[in-house]
Order: sequence, then structure tokens, then C-alpha cells
Amino acid sequence: MAKRKTKRKASSKKSTHFLLYIILFLSSVIVAVAIFIAGYYTGYHSAEKKIQSHHYTQESQPESHKVVSKIPKYKPEIKKQLKEVLEKESKAYNTASHEIDDDTLANPPKIPPLKKPISSSKEKVLNGKPKLAIIIDDTSTASQVRAIKSLHIPITMSFLPPSKARPHSAQLAAKESFYMVHLPMEALHFNAEEPYTMRVNDSQEKILQRVKEIKKLFPRVHYINNHTGSKFTSNEKAMEKLIYAFNKYNILFVDSRTIGKTKAPKVLKALGMRYVSRDIFLDHHPDKIYIKGQIRKAVALAKRKGIAIAIGHPHKATLQALYESKDLLKQVDLVQINQIY
Repeated sequence: MAKRKTKRKASSKKSTHFLLYIILFLSSVIVAVAIFIAGYYTGYHSAEKKIQSHHYTQESQPESHKVVSKIPKYKPEIKKQLKEVLEKESKAYNTASHEIDDDTLANPPKIPPLKKPISSSKEKVLNGKPKLAIIIDDTSTASQVRAIKSLHIPITMSFLPPSKARPHSAQLAAKESFYMVHLPMEALHFNAEEPYTMRVNDSQEKILQRVKEIKKLFPRVHYINNHTGSKFTSNEKAMEKLIYAFNKYNILFVDSRTIGKTKAPKVLKALGMRYVSRDIFLDHHPDKIYIKGQIRKAVALAKRKGIAIAIGHPHKATLQALYESKDLLKQVDLVQINQIY
């Protein structure tokens, strides 16, 4: 009996010791976890206070850690592309005066106010504001195209045919969704002719061949206006030959109206075709104030007639005047020539 009691006591002691070990182990684990958590939060709060005490900002951070601002830079009133134009301009056309044989043609003809709305079916589709088409003649270089497009307004670019001085004009036109061709024609008082200028005495065959070449160079051309041409357009026989060639290649003529005695209206009327011509010449005098005045006249005329066509050149002053007249031009719908003719 005594041995059994001794064995039971020894077994009981072992169990007690084992339980004590487990309790001590769990206690040490709990204490360790508590210390870790307390240390983590203490370090976090001290670090947070340190950051706040240093007042980190864009200015106090090292250059390598600064965030680049996405705020757009101030845009100058006149974009860089417009300045390039003046540098690239040819000395042959420092002014637009060579386009007009008669100085009075720089201004629009006197037109009485309309008594009833315009009745053309195409113009009915374009109901709403008056329509103004602005054509920029003599377009021929990449810098001019960039400058015109930098205005972000609908402009009809009329490209001069390629020549030694401007070999890439056709390639530039090919990149545009719509364009015109500015075809050189014989003038009364202008000696600095473009190569392959059409002349009054050219035969029908020669004129047909030249128009065929133009169509090959500019496959999508459907509108052509005359470069100079005061002598050519005032000759009825020459205009008959020209319109015949244009009709064969599905091309419409837009009269730049470089002379008051143009025979284009008579020839087109005889053929039952609509006559379309420039109303306003923007830059007969290459002065920005003058050009802005001409833009005002073009807007006023569009309001009076319902539709108007203005012609200018890629001169720096012209592009600057257009850029600075954007608010005024909101009074009309700016459209390309194919939207009204």
C-alpha cells in the first residue's frame, strides 16, 4: 500500500510540473507578442512625428524625389510655327499685291442687302450661322502647313504646283484630307511668273495636258483657283479652253478675281454652271491691323450674303491676324470651300 501511494505522489508531481512548464511557456509567448506590438506602434508614431516635424514638401525634398507637375505651360499668343513662316517665305511674294491687277479689287464689291433667304439646296443643308470659307493661297512648304494647322480653325489650303523652289508641295497636299490647287495663269503686270504658267495663247491641247499633269500630281483635287491670272481670266477664249479642260477632269473653278474684267462669269453662265469667286482679299497689304479689318469685312459680308469667301496667304501677319480674330470668327461658321460649293 505504501509503495502505491508513493508512485501516485510521484506521478502527480510530474503532472503539476508539466502544467507549470506549459503555463510559463504560454506566458512568455504572450509577453513577447505584447512587447513586439507595443514596439511597432511606438516606432510608427515616432516616425510619423518625425515626418511631420520635417514638413516635407515639393521644395524641401531632394530633386530626385520631386514629383513633376502636370500643369500645362503658358502658351504664347502666337505659336512658334507662325514665326517659322516669315523665315521660310520666298522673296518673290513678300506682299500679296501681285495677285490683283486693280487695287480696288482688294475690297469686296458692293452688294445690296438680301431681301429673302438664300435658296440654294446645299446652303439650306448648312442652315444656322452664316458661312465663311477662308482660302490660304501659295501653300507650298511644310512650315506653312504646320503654321496654318496650328490655328486649329477650318482653312482651305490651296497648293502651288511643285517647282524647283517648292518641290514637295504635292506630297504635302497628299497628307491633307482636303485641298485645292493654286494654278499659275498669265498676268497683265507681273513678271515673276511661276514655272508652267498658263498663257492666253496656249492651245486647247496644251491646256488639257497641263490640267492632266495637275490631276496626276494632285489626284484628289476638285477645286482650282487662279494664281495671278489677270490677263488669262479676262480673255474669254482662254477661259473657255480652261473650263473645258476642268470639266473633263471633274474640277470646279474658283475665281480669285484678280481683275474686275474677268470673263469667268460669262463663260460659266453660258455653260449653265455656277460662278464662284473670292469676296474678300485679306492681305493685299501685309499689315496685321489692315488684315484684321479685312477679316471684319469678311464676317460682315458673310452675315449679309449668308456665304462669303476670303483669300489670304501664309504670311506671318495674316496668320497672326487670323489667330487674334478667333473670337470674331465665332460669329460665323468657318467652313472649307467644298462645304458651300
